[in-house]
Amino acid sequence: MTAALQSPDKQDWTVDDLASLPPDLNYELIDGRLILPSPTGLHQMLGIKILTALEQACPDGYSVVPDMSMEIDRRNEPRPDVVVLHDSVMLQTPAPVDQAILAVEVISPSSHWRDLHAKARVYARSGIGTYLVVDPVSFDHGVVLTEFRISDEGDYEIITSTSEIFETDAPFPIKINLAVLTALRDKYLAARDDA
Repeated sequence: MTAALQSPDKQDWTVDDLASLPPDLNYELIDGRLILPSPTGLHQMLGIKILTALEQACPDGYSVVPDMSMEIDRRNEPRPDVVVLHDSVMLQTPAPVDQAILAVEVISPSSHWRDLHAKARVYARSGIGTYLVVDPVSFDHGVVLTEFRISDEGDYEIITSTSEIFETDAPFPIKINLAVLTALRDKYLAARDDA
């Protein structure tokens, strides 16, 4: 579940407004809209599995990080579920987006449009070359991973979408077995249905 903070007198947030928030509050700012994410356990577990897979071949000088605020512009400070960042900015928050080479979002029922459209637009404009979207909620047959890369026009284009084995060489060699993620999802669905 995700909540969006909008007061009647506050229609558009900027990064300057974020200074008034409690320092331990997890938030995202997307197109001037303040979002307070509240991910499920499945969402968090999928993020951990993806982080682990990305670490296998992460290039020297880069680290795979969960839930890191990214500095983009006055109206956007997203927190990708997983991001690959240059080591030189690992002690900064928010981290400058120009030091990220890959961002990953795990879709929740409440974040579907935002992750596939609003965040994709923001990440593409900011120059993150590869964007992976993991969708555990929309397809009965399995968890689906969609790979987006920046086109010559500066927008993302879909390179591949699969619920089986995902492999790519951009921005570094990555291999993720989606069947393992589907089995995890199905385990939690079965436990919910048996309860």
